[in-house]
Amino acid sequence: MTKHYYLFILICWVISSTIYSQKKELTSKFLTSDISIDGKISENVWFENDNIASDFIMYEPDNGKPIPNEKKTEVKILHDDTAIYISAILYDNEPNKILREVTNRDVFGASDHFSIFINGFNDGQQDYRFYVSAAGVQMDCLATKDTEDFSWDAIWESKVKITNFGWVVEIKIPYAALRFSDTRNQIWGINFMREIKRNVQKYTWNYIDTRIGNIINQAGILNGINNISPPTRLFLIPYTSAYYQEDNTASDRVLKAGLDIKYGINASFTLDAILVPDFGQTKFDNAILNLDPFEQTLEENRPFFTEGTNLFSTGNLFYSRRIGGSPVIEKETLESQISNDEEVTNFPSTVNLINAVKISGRTKKGLGLGILNAVTEKTFAKVHNNSTNDDRETVIQPLTNYNILVLDQRFRQNSSVTFLNTNTVRDGHYRDANVSALLFDLNTRENTYNLYGDLKYSTINDFEDTNGLRSQLGFSKTSGQYRYGLLSKYVSKNFDSNDLGLLYFTNYHSGYLEGSYRIVNPTKVLNTFKIKEYANIEFENTTDKPQNATIATELKASNLKNDFFELIVDINPIKTYDFYEPRTTARYSYVPQNVYGVFNYSSNENRPFSIVLQPAITKYNEKDRISYWFYSVFKYRFNTRLSLSITSEYENKKNDRGWAAFNNSDIIYGKRDRQLLQNDLTGKYAISNKMTLNLTARYYWSYSDIHEFSTLQNDGELITNNSFSMNKNRNFNSWNFDLSYSWWFAPGSEISLLYRNYSQVNSDIVERNLRTNFTNVFEGNVTNIFSIRLRYFIDYNSLAR
Repeated sequence: MTKHYYLFILICWVISSTIYSQKKELTSKFLTSDISIDGKISENVWFENDNIASDFIMYEPDNGKPIPNEKKTEVKILHDDTAIYISAILYDNEPNKILREVTNRDVFGASDHFSIFINGFNDGQQDYRFYVSAAGVQMDCLATKDTEDFSWDAIWESKVKITNFGWVVEIKIPYAALRFSDTRNQIWGINFMREIKRNVQKYTWNYIDTRIGNIINQAGILNGINNISPPTRLFLIPYTSAYYQEDNTASDRVLKAGLDIKYGINASFTLDAILVPDFGQTKFDNAILNLDPFEQTLEENRPFFTEGTNLFSTGNLFYSRRIGGSPVIEKETLESQISNDEEVTNFPSTVNLINAVKISGRTKKGLGLGILNAVTEKTFAKVHNNSTNDDRETVIQPLTNYNILVLDQRFRQNSSVTFLNTNTVRDGHYRDANVSALLFDLNTRENTYNLYGDLKYSTINDFEDTNGLRSQLGFSKTSGQYRYGLLSKYVSKNFDSNDLGLLYFTNYHSGYLEGSYRIVNPTKVLNTFKIKEYANIEFENTTDKPQNATIATELKASNLKNDFFELIVDINPIKTYDFYEPRTTARYSYVPQNVYGVFNYSSNENRPFSIVLQPAITKYNEKDRISYWFYSVFKYRFNTRLSLSITSEYENKKNDRGWAAFNNSDIIYGKRDRQLLQNDLTGKYAISNKMTLNLTARYYWSYSDIHEFSTLQNDGELITNNSFSMNKNRNFNSWNFDLSYSWWFAPGSEISLLYRNYSQVNSDIVERNLRTNFTNVFEGNVTNIFSIRLRYFIDYNSLAR
């Protein structure tokens, strides 16, 4: 009986492994004549190609279900020495119901989509993904096991036609947009996906089993691309821009010109360089009232630092806003160093980038190489002497060189070992930094279990040299309905990666445990369902006091109408200690036990009117200390071209406690009421899929009103301080308004116009009336900027011809 049982298990395992290992194959044919990318698929060469990718299978929600015949999809591929060509016929028995919202590039919206996933090395590690909506809008990204980077943009062509039997897509992807080995006979990983938006269904050509965490190595095979001779990959993108700026005191005009260069060193490696950069039209940063002990994390909006930088982001040691960010010497530090009769009259908030270069790619044996170098200029602040009426300049940021080196070896289509080094060198007697890391991500062949970890080491050369260590080791089950994971971390006191990275917490060790359950196929009530339980505990190394203790439950589900629900309950059952709020080393303050809960409801976004509602509450084991938070989004799509959305965020913290001031040797805390209100209005009108008008308006108001001061004791407790009476209240208002026009008049070429208007008002007098605050922000010094920018894409091969 036992022998038969084990034999049965072995047979099942072999069968399941065979099913998983089955990969569909598609053969591309060499193209000997020209093809017009017009969405008509009228050339004879398409009809002569009988190698068809069909029989799509549902990816989600009902994983494994064959596509119905009335929605069948047929895909063909051709190639020549310059590009690959894809045609797709997507049948639909109700073509009038095909959703096709016109959006900006890389914005999916309420549209049907067709996409192609290409892995030129067939290593199961990274896809180049190209999406086309039924409205003809392009989206593209670099995808790894865990992320999709839509900041990456390639130059490719596509055209869509709506027909009486569905819709048709025709695509041309130049080899320049891909990476692959230099072998004579190419074997690529490939998959196709079709999304039927009105039904919220996705189908893929090669079956993707959602019980397995990694989907990239579940692609099919593309053969037939042999003996190709790709052209030189050299692209020049010159630009010119003009700015006019005025406020209540002055006006200024600026003309700029520069050049981006992209050069294919070989079939696998690419050099990107930016000379005389211009980031004047990037999205504005959201100014906030930051009372936390940590700096505000800012989103990266500069194209050079967002496009194709996923290799450099490995290990979380690269925070690109360090390059060209705030000066190394803060304004408060400079003001404390100058004499009493001097004042700072001009302090630049950012440092100018002189140039930047990056090289990235991967060999045919799976070794990825990434090199990034950037140089920022020497920056000065102006100091005025009120006694002598003289002005002088003082250095607040020396000439600085930033370097990143990444070596990433992939193997077995699902595993990798990575070495990474970041280096920051400042000219003169300033702080230098070096951080190295070794990372590994190992998966079983069936992608059932995952072992991962890293070892990072930092060296800081400042007034005294310091070295630090950070490491982690994790193990998890990554497939099936039941999954679990364990993770342990250790961070030494002197580990510091902040010169080119972003690190908040140091000097602790921790343990993390989680378990989860999910459904794979829909039930009679739900399309998706997942529940996760996890626990985390962290101890500060020096005192061995807990700085975090969490037991949490997360529940996520969507119903058959594709409305999404989420509930999170986070319990902190013991008193913990905050080692950062005191703003002084070797000091800490207590954090009482608390319970946090949040509920999220998101309606099906394919409806013309959709909403998001997120209420949250945190209750502390301390009299009258409680926090409320509410977030909402209301979006209305008037038609396929016009949409408006209003996003609101409100937060109210009653009897919050936090650092207020230093008073001689005492650390003063404030018991305070805090409120935050933010409203964003976003509008889009698409004139075509290459021409759009966009509106973004943001109003932010936050205050902190202290009604009791305390002195922090050495044991982390607080005692009332009735003698301290300085005004440490804060009232902050911020306004931003962007109205932009963008026209992609040729592949990779754009004309953009931007009108920008912003203002900030900061006060130590709390004003609780919203109307008064809103009025005050416009009575301050409002800055107006108008800019125009022309960016033109030049292919060297076109010039050569």
